[in-house]
Amino acid sequence: MHLSCRRVYFVMVSFYISVLPFTECTAFEEVNLLGNQKNINNKQINHQKTSDIAVHGLLLWASMGFLMPLGILTIRGSNKAEPGSRRGRVLFYLHVVFQMLSVLLATVGAAMSLKKFENSFDNNHQRLGLALYAAILAQAFIGFFRPHRGKKERSYWYLIHWILGTIVSLVGIINIYTGLKAYHQRTLKSTTLWTILFTVEVTFIGLIYLFQDKLEYMKKQGVIGGSESILSSHQDIIPNRQNQKELLPVACGIKKNALGNLFD
Repeated sequence: MHLSCRRVYFVMVSFYISVLPFTECTAFEEVNLLGNQKNINNKQINHQKTSDIAVHGLLLWASMGFLMPLGILTIRGSNKAEPGSRRGRVLFYLHVVFQMLSVLLATVGAAMSLKKFENSFDNNHQRLGLALYAAILAQAFIGFFRPHRGKKERSYWYLIHWILGTIVSLVGIINIYTGLKAYHQRTLKSTTLWTILFTVEVTFIGLIYLFQDKLEYMKKQGVIGGSESILSSHQDIIPNRQNQKELLPVACGIKKNALGNLFD
């Protein structure tokens, strides 16, 4: 009996000795497979999040960095047109279309941010974005309730609409720069090229904005200056001719008077 127990014990020990390395290797391989799978999933998540951030930035650039400034330029152009003219109506409706598309894209970008990203609102980009979206909705709401011309409320509405629109445009441009900085910090990718391109675009739009009011004035200055120079040249020529004509009789008169005095 004692010998049989020894044999059973020996068989069990031999079994565990032979099976244990295989079990450890299998467990180690399972851990490695799980770790590799986790790394792959993390890489896929990071790549997906990077793509989501890029799409979010593209939407907000199209909204705040392109369509909204373009809408401002068109409505300023319509103010130069004659009231009720076809050009004025076309520019006004373009302004409405650009601003509505801007609000739509900003809404999609905001919804994407709330769904895809961690919104703790602990940085300037997220705080500015939240305040900016509220201002965009307020501006759109004010735009739909525009009083007719001639009413007393029209001047107050125009002042509020103009001030709020200017603030939204400036803060939107600033928030694009903070978004580029946040993208660089999150992904460690360089945003220098995009910053330079956006700065060139903002500068170009700003120059158009500044010269838009001065263009007609400059044209008038050229016309007035040219007409004044032409008139002045004609006026200079005519008096010279008149002086030449007047000098001859006067000279003769002087001579006649002198001879008369001598003979007298």
